[in-house]
Amino acid sequence: MIKWRGLGVDTFACIYILRGDPFRPGTCLYLDQDVTEIGRTSSDNFPDMAFTNIFISRKHLLIRKEGDRAVAYDMGSRHGTELNGVRMIAHAPYVLETNDILKLARGTSVLHFSYSPGEQTLEFEPVVSSAHPEPIEGPVTIHWEKRECVVDGVKISMSEKEYLLLKLLHEHPNRLVTIHDIKQKVWYDRNPGPDGLPDVTIDELTTLIYRIRKKFGRDTFQINAIRGSGYILETE
Repeated sequence: MIKWRGLGVDTFACIYILRGDPFRPGTCLYLDQDVTEIGRTSSDNFPDMAFTNIFISRKHLLIRKEGDRAVAYDMGSRHGTELNGVRMIAHAPYVLETNDILKLARGTSVLHFSYSPGEQTLEFEPVVSSAHPEPIEGPVTIHWEKRECVVDGVKISMSEKEYLLLKLLHEHPNRLVTIHDIKQKVWYDRNPGPDGLPDVTIDELTTLIYRIRKKFGRDTFQINAIRGSGYILETE
């Protein structure tokens, strides 16, 4: 079985569900058995972690405890599994690391893996309304050397902080970028606080994310937040 929320003595890892029906975004599932089957529920198939989307195969992914590590196997699923943006080879072993991102069926379901189960919960940034309700859609091109983003043919310049944060997230797509790293890279010029890191508040960081969403369009950059941990830039 998979333990929900409560931490059992045999738990060795956990999975946060960023996306995947019927689970709510942020659901945390603790792994406490040697083999965990992930797939689509049906009349004759009841995987340990059961999704309902038809693009998820009935036997899609398996996570096996091997020694003190978790090893993932795509079970020959029709629509595949990606590990950190790279498609997994069917039935091949992939040793998982904390903050790995697993995408099932081209992102129909997205999972965040961790060896450090705790009481933290994953949350998404709230949708921000603006004076221009229509979302900016279409091709997006970033010219890093010009610090410029082109959305639907419209050139939008980046401020220094916007540029530094977006570049950092793009350098680690589909992976957690910690608040620690963001403070050091984006606010490198700020005086250190009591913890030795640049003296930056969480409010300053969330305000920067708000400005990016409002300025470039809420759907241009899929930036998800993990409370108390950092941010993930989700790409296709």
